[in-house]
Amino acid sequence: MSVTEIIVIVIAGIFVGFINTLSGGGSVISLSLLILLGLPAGIANGTNRISIFFQTLSSVGNFTRQKMFDNLRPVYLAIPATIGAILGAVLAVDVNSRVIEIAMAVSMVLMLGFLFYKPDKWLKEKPARLLQPLKWWQFLIFFLVGFYGGFIQVGVGYFLLMALVLGVGYDLVKANAVKNLIVFFYAIFALLVFIIDGKVNYLYGFILSAGSMIGALIASHLAVKKGAGFIRAVILVSVLLTILQISGLINFTELLKLFL
Repeated sequence: MSVTEIIVIVIAGIFVGFINTLSGGGSVISLSLLILLGLPAGIANGTNRISIFFQTLSSVGNFTRQKMFDNLRPVYLAIPATIGAILGAVLAVDVNSRVIEIAMAVSMVLMLGFLFYKPDKWLKEKPARLLQPLKWWQFLIFFLVGFYGGFIQVGVGYFLLMALVLGVGYDLVKANAVKNLIVFFYAIFALLVFIIDGKVNYLYGFILSAGSMIGALIASHLAVKKGAGFIRAVILVSVLLTILQISGLINFTELLKLFL
């Protein structure tokens, strides 16, 4: 591995950690890079989980210091998501890039719809709903989102934000913190599945993680400081960039080739 490759991986990791912490979809960059570097899609998917684990560890630590978690409700939501993620990861060892693109397209369409339909729903907390006991359908939603996250991971942040804001009642800032906590919980187990199956390249994974932890620290600080409007703007930009990638108007793989 050359010095140039290391620098490119770290810089890409910073962007990925920033985008994933505030919205989702950053993994389309890291997966494109890992595949470009010669990793098969299945191993790239597993290697990316190292970065996901460390970036969420970094962001959750920062959100905790900023007192964004005040009860155990996020932990209760993380349990079904983790169970779903384990099952999804078991099925994901041979996933190909085309499946990832289809999944991304679906998540982008849904996310754009929710962002532009009554956008004020994203900005205000719903205290009455947060005081109610969690219901079975909410656990089911987080199980299904966790399954998707364990299977592919790319774009799972969008689904988690939708579930946390519209299904649980969090405002966008608190939902962002809880999203990272849930991903942290299930990322541990999903990563173990890929490790056991031998689908992880540790060298690339740890170098990518170095950058993603920096990006996650910056993003988690800005999320609390700038508020829901800033987060929504980042989500819109990342969604639009991902749509351009899927439509072929932008090709991250070709762009990354310029630096390698």
